[in-house]
Amino acid sequence: MAGVNTASELSWITPFTGLSPRQFGKLITALRREGADPVRKGRPWSLPLEDRVLLVAAYWRTNLTLRQLAPLFGVSKSAADRIIGALGPSLAFQPRRRFRKDTVLIVDGTLVPTRDHTIAEQSKNYRYSTNHQVVIDADTRLIVAVGRPVSGNRNDCKAWELSGAKDAIGHTTVIADGGYRGTGLVIPHRRERGRPALPDWKEEHNRSHRKVRARVEHAFALMKTWKILRDCRLKSDGVHHAMLGIARLHNLTLAG
Repeated sequence: MAGVNTASELSWITPFTGLSPRQFGKLITALRREGADPVRKGRPWSLPLEDRVLLVAAYWRTNLTLRQLAPLFGVSKSAADRIIGALGPSLAFQPRRRFRKDTVLIVDGTLVPTRDHTIAEQSKNYRYSTNHQVVIDADTRLIVAVGRPVSGNRNDCKAWELSGAKDAIGHTTVIADGGYRGTGLVIPHRRERGRPALPDWKEEHNRSHRKVRARVEHAFALMKTWKILRDCRLKSDGVHHAMLGIARLHNLTLAG
């Protein structure tokens, strides 16, 4: 159909997915191996797997409404909705299960404005949000774990445990900011009230800590180029599936 976006037109792949055509091809192969394109009972999908993946990525990237998105791929609004609901979970990245003894991880939470008020609460940005705990490898900068969303009014120190992120990384060394006090993670030194200034060695440690921890902020900056994470209209697990899928695409982009 003329004027319809398709993965066979390679120029659409990178703007929507962030991947090169070669990386996109590897993703499609992996998805088929994982069973993301089974033979359906009844009416088959109107789009091949490549175009369905592109549609989901375009939705996450642009945050267009389904009424706006569907015509771009030559399908109905309801078909686009079914594709996102069926394929979104299949795009989820798999968290790393094992870590070398010398691995250092970094964790931080990011707020995603979420319209489903059954899982979101008003947070410090005065919007209904969900808190997502994201853990990256300090060396490779790849995402290694993403916690389940918790309400946006939860402090990071609580969200760390409630989201399952803590259990996902076991006893690996994790760097965090001062919002994780009492969790046992490596956080900056803090001058207690009424105490003298921190000694030089602690100040130097804090400077080094800030420099390393900034890597997770860089990861968030890249992830927030996906506009679905700026105003998520998906319900229930939709925001979690989007976060996991974007994490997978983020890692594929970094890995090259």
